[in-house]
Amino acid sequence: MQSTQWDHRLDVRADGKSLVGHAGIVLLRRVADRLGLARALAAVLPAGSGPRWRDRGLALVQLACAIAMGATNLLEAEQLQYHWRPLFPLPVSDSTLRRTLEAIDAPVAVRVERVRAAIRRAVWTWLALRPGGFPWIQVAGRVLTGWYVLDLDATIVPCTSRKEGAAGTYKGSFGHMPLGAWVANTRECVAMLLRPGNAPPNDIADHKTVLAAALRQLPLPAWSKLLVRIDGAAFSHGLLDHLQALTTTRRRVRFITGWAINEADEQAIALLPGHVWTAALRQDGSLHEIKGEDGQTVTYQVAEITGLRDLSGWPTGLRLIVRRVKPSRRDAKKLTAFEKKTGWRYQVVATDIPAHHGLSAVSGSGQAWFLDALYRDHAEVEDRVKAIKRVGLGLLPSKSWQVNTAWVLAATLAADLDAWTRLLLLHDEPELAKAEPATIRRKLYHQPARLTAHARRRTLHLDQRWPWAAAFTTAWRHATELPALN
Repeated sequence: MQSTQWDHRLDVRADGKSLVGHAGIVLLRRVADRLGLARALAAVLPAGSGPRWRDRGLALVQLACAIAMGATNLLEAEQLQYHWRPLFPLPVSDSTLRRTLEAIDAPVAVRVERVRAAIRRAVWTWLALRPGGFPWIQVAGRVLTGWYVLDLDATIVPCTSRKEGAAGTYKGSFGHMPLGAWVANTRECVAMLLRPGNAPPNDIADHKTVLAAALRQLPLPAWSKLLVRIDGAAFSHGLLDHLQALTTTRRRVRFITGWAINEADEQAIALLPGHVWTAALRQDGSLHEIKGEDGQTVTYQVAEITGLRDLSGWPTGLRLIVRRVKPSRRDAKKLTAFEKKTGWRYQVVATDIPAHHGLSAVSGSGQAWFLDALYRDHAEVEDRVKAIKRVGLGLLPSKSWQVNTAWVLAATLAADLDAWTRLLLLHDEPELAKAEPATIRRKLYHQPARLTAHARRRTLHLDQRWPWAAAFTTAWRHATELPALN
């Protein structure tokens, strides 16, 4: 057997001092401390009792940091803190963390959400002042300047034990089905409602609850413009009515949602002449073309059926946009008789964005091709769902519904810290700012370091050969430049 000789005269000793594992914690904690998160949370959380009680605001921040670093339960959150002992010498035990979560009942959760909203207001103010300003999303080659985009989506959190609220889901699995809302501009998760596994995807009351919670979190300026996007699983008459009712004298709200296609829609599609179909566009503004199974290039097409469909009783100004694509082999079993006859697969979306004016300050945004691209851009929320399931939501750690609800709140705090760290510290590192949780942990958060002290100063030493060492030090410099909130 050939030897690599890498272990020749190699000894392993446990005698290192001041070694810090997962040194990226300093970035998350620095952001939290500059924002005054621990102090604000301590003011709204019930104080502990006894001679050695811990600051529960700080405990919740430590838990959020641990979740952002990869902890999936309270024991892992405690154990992960031992990597940071040279920096934070008193780890918070799992029992203390559990008592902190048990103290977060419904009234306390409301106060915590107010803290999140107040701090988010400061973060958005800083975002507007950073180089490049506030991030506006881009669709079909057009920038939606001035429009805040809110995406709603539900997901399934599976479990294998009889936890409170766990039930069979509509997809045949077993677990819970939380419903969340994300800001597409900043990728923040601003609301998350824990629901039983058998909750219907289109429950109007749940969507109203999440929308209300999300709007309380958004620090929207006066006369703001908000776009709400929801997929077809949440389609319902009552939801569209509610979305239209969100517009006020100080806030304009537009929506675009999936539509449950039926026979009446197919009859309207059949009346469309061939020349009204226009090419669909990708998000970069190019034609949406693919190669079919026969090797021929196929261009996806869109059209409008609003005038061909009876929409009496639906919200005023409702428009229906239809998209047709060549079906794949896996779509064959789902095709209706009409789709088999025409050789196309159809998808319909509903919106109240007017044809002539569209979205203000966005040219061409009332056209069918733009609305189709705008709705398909909503698919990015799937990435946000996957991300938060890797930041605490992938596993609910307790059998108690109340503790799991508080854990979900801690997970959204962790997602906040992660998002704010990316937005405020990594705006000049776009690859890291948009990286998946596992990627940013591997490249930044989990980087090891050594802590030294000299002349009343402490220094965290990183490996100078680490490819992302410069990005880390730049992020730390940005963190030190953040103004402290009182």
